[in-house]
Amino acid sequence: MADLQDDLRPTAAAGEVDDLSESYPDEAAMAAEAAEPYEPVSDPDDAPMARAHAVLAAHPVADGYNGLPQALKRLSYYDLEEGESTVATDVPRLRRGHVGALFWSLHLPEGLDGDRAVGATLEQLDLARTVARTCSEGLRQASTAGQVADARNCGRVAVLLGPAGAAAVGDSLGILRQLHLLGLRVLTLTGVSWASDAGLTRFGEEVVREMNRIGVIADLSGASAPTARRVLSLSRAPVLFSRSAARAMRPHPVNLPDDLLAELGAAKGLCLVPLTAEQTGPTVRDVADHLDHIRGVAGAHCVGLSGTYDSGSAHPQELGDTSCYPRLIAELLRRGWDEADVALVTWGNVQRVLCGADFTARAAQQRREPSTATISELDG
Repeated sequence: MADLQDDLRPTAAAGEVDDLSESYPDEAAMAAEAAEPYEPVSDPDDAPMARAHAVLAAHPVADGYNGLPQALKRLSYYDLEEGESTVATDVPRLRRGHVGALFWSLHLPEGLDGDRAVGATLEQLDLARTVARTCSEGLRQASTAGQVADARNCGRVAVLLGPAGAAAVGDSLGILRQLHLLGLRVLTLTGVSWASDAGLTRFGEEVVREMNRIGVIADLSGASAPTARRVLSLSRAPVLFSRSAARAMRPHPVNLPDDLLAELGAAKGLCLVPLTAEQTGPTVRDVADHLDHIRGVAGAHCVGLSGTYDSGSAHPQELGDTSCYPRLIAELLRRGWDEADVALVTWGNVQRVLCGADFTARAAQQRREPSTATISELDG
């Protein structure tokens, strides 16, 4: 069994990559490049929409939640590369919206657990990998920050697999590792006995340590406050909330209160604001209000975007599909956001979290062997 006393450093340390720079020069160079002063890519006198397209051309959207694989299961035929009107996501609209990366949700219908949840998640992974492979002119599966950048440089939209629900792990760290080998990169820590309203159990803590060791990012959207706070204090890698806006602006249960937003900002985590009418409101301005608020409470380094397209959610006016991101970015520029902060929201913050997960995993693998802990041993 792995040493359960091998506590990991606080999340904030995940951004400190100096200790790893000698061993991993490529990643260190990426981090150094991200820290360089931002050079404006458009003229402030240009109209907001023209500026939005210019900024997005240089810093495309990394969309933190997209439900396309599940939506495609209902179709007998589709053509994502030429355009597919029956869904909100296809390659032409991704390109019009300047989307450079997508996280594909592997969340399951309510009520699945145990072996059924594991099997259904494997089927979703297989479908997602098949879709990415058959749409190779527009999409490319990626697992790391470097692969995401490579896909963008080749004119492809990077596809990252996850989040999946914690039930997919089946209370087994071995299954977690195998899901990671198949491409899973984000796991939502809700809906299981070891990550409940009461918080993390001892086994839940070991799951987080093993996620850090292999490079699976913790998603805390929908998690209880005790679970979220324990993960924030335990995880050495940055964490994210894949679909959470500001509760002060709209009292939805998945949205975050200001005190938790402040803790997330201090831990260098990431809040991906969903473009859903239910959580953010019915207009582009409402979404921008949430982004304004979270930036003010947690900092510009803590904000990102989560389209939630093809997940069954209703979207704000003018944000009906993946081509609509320039409208939101234009609204931010009208409000006086500087281009450096916009670039963080669209691309930079997600890349930072991916880099942090990569760094943490490589360092942890030098110190820890794969954990053999079981839920019966730790939780009884």
